[in-house]
Amino acid sequence: MKSILITGCSSGIGRHAAGYLKTRGWRVLAACRAQADADRLTSEGFESVRLDYEDPASIAEGFEEAMARTGGRLDALFNNGAYAIPAAVEDLPVAALRRNFEANLFGWHDLTRRVIPVMRAQGHGRIVQCSSVLGLVAMPWRGSYNATKFALEGLTDTLRLEMRGTGIHPILIEPGPIGTAFRLNARRQFDRWIDWQSSARADQYRTTLVPRLYKAAETSKPDPFELGPEAVSRKLLKALEARRPRARYYVTTPTYVAALSRRLLPQGLSDRLMGRI
Repeated sequence: MKSILITGCSSGIGRHAAGYLKTRGWRVLAACRAQADADRLTSEGFESVRLDYEDPASIAEGFEEAMARTGGRLDALFNNGAYAIPAAVEDLPVAALRRNFEANLFGWHDLTRRVIPVMRAQGHGRIVQCSSVLGLVAMPWRGSYNATKFALEGLTDTLRLEMRGTGIHPILIEPGPIGTAFRLNARRQFDRWIDWQSSARADQYRTTLVPRLYKAAETSKPDPFELGPEAVSRKLLKALEARRPRARYYVTTPTYVAALSRRLLPQGLSDRLMGRI
């Protein structure tokens, strides 16, 4: 039975991926930030550990517990679980940006570095990173999330080049809009960090970002082209079981469009297009 460690399994993409792969014969170690969520998954029949990307001690402890359960082997890692801090870049506190990078990049890197020696010793492994369409193109009001995902893209591309010939395959999955609690989580971060009423852009916040964050969350109206988390799980399975996995797997129409526009459109035209979203 092949084994995989999946992070961010309390809900959304991670939770669906854990159940999906389990039904297809994978041994899933489902990690959650909060112990209460890990306990809930255990009660639902999963092997679950606590692992919080913003807590280095929990990364070390969660990884060691996972390895103890598998006897020191691991076929795959799915780094997943990230959040956004919506705001204009000029209103983004440095402390907020640091915290976002800890959760969306540095914690992932910490866990990945722990996994590589295991995979190197066994001669194979898949490291799948859940990136985003916002790792391919930038959009306004999403500067912090854009920055973390652009960094993840570059780090993973470099790792892929360096792992050639080792049997270890770093892979990026690029979702666009997926129906999860992502926007609700972003709203919590916005409330925590952003003093928008004191911003020079207060009128723009009032008419553009705040209604999107609050009204959309209350009505649960899906974005155009939004898919469910099962769309990511299907691409994840392909990335894990393909004999020669691709470097990137796109999910949702907006991701395909963004990738195409990045290659074909002049920067000015691309900026005008993304500025309207």
